[in-house]
Amino acid sequence: MTYDPLRILIVSHGHPSFSLGGAEIASYNLHKGLNETEGVNSRYLARVGHPVVRHGGTALLSLRQKEGEFLYHADEYDHFLLSNHNTEEIERDFLRVVLDLKPDVIHFHHFIGLGLECIYAVRRALPDTVIVVTFHEFLAICHHHGQMVKTRSTNLCRQSSPADCNACFPDISPARFLRRENFVRGLLQVADHFVSPSRFLVDRYVDWGLERSKFTVIENGLDISAPVAPRIGASGGRRARFGYFGQITSFKGVDVLLDAVARIPEAIWGEDAQLMIFGGNLDRQPKVFQEKIEKLIQQAGPRARFYGAYQNSEMPRLMRSIDWTIIPSIWWENSPIVIQESFFHGRPMICSNIGGMAEKITDGVDGLHFRAGSSEDLVDRMVEALTDETLWERLRTGITRPIDFRECAKQHLDLYYSIAASRDRGASRSVRSA
Repeated sequence: MTYDPLRILIVSHGHPSFSLGGAEIASYNLHKGLNETEGVNSRYLARVGHPVVRHGGTALLSLRQKEGEFLYHADEYDHFLLSNHNTEEIERDFLRVVLDLKPDVIHFHHFIGLGLECIYAVRRALPDTVIVVTFHEFLAICHHHGQMVKTRSTNLCRQSSPADCNACFPDISPARFLRRENFVRGLLQVADHFVSPSRFLVDRYVDWGLERSKFTVIENGLDISAPVAPRIGASGGRRARFGYFGQITSFKGVDVLLDAVARIPEAIWGEDAQLMIFGGNLDRQPKVFQEKIEKLIQQAGPRARFYGAYQNSEMPRLMRSIDWTIIPSIWWENSPIVIQESFFHGRPMICSNIGGMAEKITDGVDGLHFRAGSSEDLVDRMVEALTDETLWERLRTGITRPIDFRECAKQHLDLYYSIAASRDRGASRSVRSA
């Protein structure tokens, strides 16, 4: 007996060919992993926008992406309501793909740029299709780029409310924030289930009003062929190369890191230690922040070297150059891909002691924690790394290798079948009670 393959549509807010963020890579890796699974047929729809030029009369376009991949052009997006004003094109073009494919499962790996209306449109057009949404940050809760950091300081926001949000954005009334909350939460509740790469993020969304029973924690899967060997050390063998990977923004804590590096005594830093910063977008940041970073770079001097932005495919080669990875973010983070990449390659990590970072990196087991935002505490951890000759190997031994994209796809597939079975049981109970 033969069975039709399970049809799945992965929806992403960006295609890795145009946008190399962690969420885009995670969604595409899931798509690849599902298609390598017997009995599964996955398709991939990604949103594109400016500067990509759309075709004339349709939001759908083709730019020589692979078979089974679709691009959907959307620019009329309301960042406050996470809403797409062009509902006509959702009904005509987005649903055209959905209705042609008639997937058993539609998995939204984000809704930025697409609009929450896409979830509602799917539910109305295909009421029996399983809808899953993955959260990557707190965008549905927090208007401040989903960071949950106060706008007038670097203080962490621990609970969302219309009054608290109004304090961050005085031009937006508490009543408007309440309407936003009800609108966003109402459309999200149309989904059958939610996925999060961290328990910390789940707790935040449950506190905000979503049902805990509708959440499953699944880590994003990596697509890396093999780990690289430990760095070949110079004479003396110190593990003294620190690496930072990521955007250079005010939320990422690069200023905290640079300040810490400049404070380490010369006798401890020595000639073999080095901070290597791989990241870009400093030129897009506010002028005040750019000036702050430039001043800190001067203070750090030759201890810090900037290598600019990088492609994800370069990560194995870059990992060969470092011993430690540092994540100094001042916001909660959820599951930055650099954690999985560093652990895959056997590099212990030094991270801020908050959010998904502290959840995934265990202090004293596979990495070290420092107080978020405290350059002084980061100095202490880096000094510990530079002076304890046995620490690096002990922490490296404590690392558990993260899952790959095939295992990630298997865990998602198990979830899809579980949701469908639960719905079938619910439908059977309804029939019997009738």
